[in-house]
Amino acid sequence: MAYRRTVKLLCGLAGGSAVVIAAAAAADSHGYFGGGQPGDGTSRWSRFTVIKAAQPAWTPVSHTPASSGHAWDFNWDKRDPSALVNGRKKESVTEYPSSEQENGKPKATRNILLIRHSQYNLSGITDKERFLTPLGREQAELTGQRLAALGLKYDLLIHSSMTRATETANIISKHLPGVDLVSCDLLREGAPIEPVPPVTHWKPDAVYHEDGARIEAAFRRYIHRADPKQKEDSYEIIVCHANVIRYFVCRALQFPPEGWLRMGLNNGSITWLTIRPSGRVALRTLGDSGFMPPDKLTRT
Repeated sequence: MAYRRTVKLLCGLAGGSAVVIAAAAAADSHGYFGGGQPGDGTSRWSRFTVIKAAQPAWTPVSHTPASSGHAWDFNWDKRDPSALVNGRKKESVTEYPSSEQENGKPKATRNILLIRHSQYNLSGITDKERFLTPLGREQAELTGQRLAALGLKYDLLIHSSMTRATETANIISKHLPGVDLVSCDLLREGAPIEPVPPVTHWKPDAVYHEDGARIEAAFRRYIHRADPKQKEDSYEIIVCHANVIRYFVCRALQFPPEGWLRMGLNNGSITWLTIRPSGRVALRTLGDSGFMPPDKLTRT
């Protein structure tokens, strides 16, 4: 009994399975587990039972998340040069790539900064009546200042043709002299795909398959790896809408696109996607609005 109390005390002090096993082995060799002669292996508590009892309640293996089994599709934008060379299938490419094949590989990285429009007049019925509020104009100024402070060489500023996005882009452009503005109808707000899980408080005006086709077309136009002719890294700004941005992020990262509504974006926030020549995509920021004072933050 004294030896059992000693084993119990050692286990309680050390708290480790190694101590438990060592103590159990010593106890078994002295026959303290009852039955049989000391060390004859016929004790009622076998070593296996003791060792099993001494193991921790969990193991890393049992808590390792299982892989989804979905591999990254490097040809997600249908621009992977290894998949198609001058209209010929991959099998026709020789073991030693020619200069033509090497020249067909993208070499630059595209950086796409997606800006959500600023706060606008929610009581407006038509698009023209949904112009920016005074706070919305302040937010656009702050976003423009932030983009300028990043010190990047912006190549283009593209914006949705809707009033709130156009006004936001015009204010931002004042802080980025020399950057051309381009309006695009494909970037207008809409319902890209029916969200999962479904929601009852939000009913889109347009049919999903109508808006979805347009927004998917916008994704294919603007979100892809660089053209092989592009020599330097590029930085493009796209001012549009929350639904469009969230859908773009899901598609670019190859996440289920129906999960787009699970993300929230503040007005005037910055979402930054990076697309490498290999087709790898990284999300550098999602809805960054930390450059705005707390009293200027809205999500309408």
